[in-house]
Amino acid sequence: MGKLAGQTAWVTGAGSGIGEAAAIALAAEGATVVLTGRTREKLDKVAATIQAAGGTVHVKVADLAEPAAVQKVADFIQKELGRLDILVNNAGVNIQQRSWKDLKPEGVQELVNGNLFSAFYCAMSALPIMRAQGGGLMIHTASMAGRFVSPLSGAGYTASKHAVVAMSHSLNMEECGNGIRSTALCPGEVRTPILDKRPNKLSEKELAEMVQPEDCGALVIFLATMPAHVCINEVLITPTRNRSYLASQQRKL
Repeated sequence: MGKLAGQTAWVTGAGSGIGEAAAIALAAEGATVVLTGRTREKLDKVAATIQAAGGTVHVKVADLAEPAAVQKVADFIQKELGRLDILVNNAGVNIQQRSWKDLKPEGVQELVNGNLFSAFYCAMSALPIMRAQGGGLMIHTASMAGRFVSPLSGAGYTASKHAVVAMSHSLNMEECGNGIRSTALCPGEVRTPILDKRPNKLSEKELAEMVQPEDCGALVIFLATMPAHVCINEVLITPTRNRSYLASQQRKL
């Protein structure tokens, strides 16, 4: 029996990357997993992988920038599954037009909707379920860009992810008395499809040296299996060969 048997986990942005890896890892530990994202084909593929390994999974397609759609998924979880122990608030986006000179209002709106509003809506819909059952864990995929300002990720992405980190800490401040724990997960470079939005293509060697989605999945399991009296407020995970550090060394030379 897995460490999370009897628990329910809701993973957003579950069709690829960190979300996919987290969902597969949670199911492998016995959790019933609800997959949410915008593309059914991707979610169905992840669900098939989980089912092939003997896991229990539900697919719920939703645009997380729409609060009514988010609430509909939460209502399904409450009514059909009866509890929500873990929310992996992972959905996120970036755009290629990242500098102030290239930014357009629609790009900023896409970033705020996809990174911040979606995270807020999911947390807000999960809270009543977790309060009623006396506790729960939220893990929000932020970014190193949510902790440190750099031109690499772009102004809009950096600002929205900083807001996600602040959101997570504010949840701990207000909800700790209800047994609810919140973790801001701040990865550095992870080999996920969001890298396709980078203006400059990366080599296979560079991609292989990054944190892999499965590494983040293992970290999610670590967080999810900590005792209920422990809250890990924030985690930074980066590649050992940190390209930003190496670039900084080169500039000094």
